[in-house]
Amino acid sequence: MDIDVPLKDLGSVDTGDLRDAIFSLGDAIWGENTYRQEEYSVHIYTKSIVMIFTDGNGWPDIEVTKENGWDLLSEHVEPIMNRLLSEYYPPGGTIIRAMIANLTVGGVIKTHVDGHPSFHAGHRIHVPITTNPRVRFMIDGRPNQLKVGKAYELNNQKTHSVMNKGKEDRLTLIFDYVPPDQKFSATHVDNRTSTELT
Repeated sequence: MDIDVPLKDLGSVDTGDLRDAIFSLGDAIWGENTYRQEEYSVHIYTKSIVMIFTDGNGWPDIEVTKENGWDLLSEHVEPIMNRLLSEYYPPGGTIIRAMIANLTVGGVIKTHVDGHPSFHAGHRIHVPITTNPRVRFMIDGRPNQLKVGKAYELNNQKTHSVMNKGKEDRLTLIFDYVPPDQKFSATHVDNRTSTELT
């Protein structure tokens, strides 16, 4: 969403339990869902643990699925998302994507703007879980250092890119929240069981 600033500070967030839960999962989990890497060339150097997802097909009528990552991490992710949404955003909207994104050592996300209409309609929220001083997040041509222990909303309608020149992967909780004033409809499907969500 095009907000007034390139990056909005959403205050402090404790991600320690979430970090520990992610580290306990092992490396194989990162290869279970490769849709983003296959469909979007800018994400070729990333890996994801996907919890909630839509590819946006059929916008403004979309299908939103719960993925396997939800079972693994929702206990730690849901309280973070709920607190940020209750403090900063109008109630009654819809989370259409939620994932742990991993920018691997040496990885680059090339300069781009999130073009799909769902990105115009939704707030894109970043919660750093791990980072290092050699991660550079460029937004609208200016460098930013997103810090662990903080949350941010990214203006994804500005050009942005990320590079990780450090010695450890950069992990971030990213979720997209579409507020209730946006005209769209979402059918919720549980990809794990193929039943309607309650």
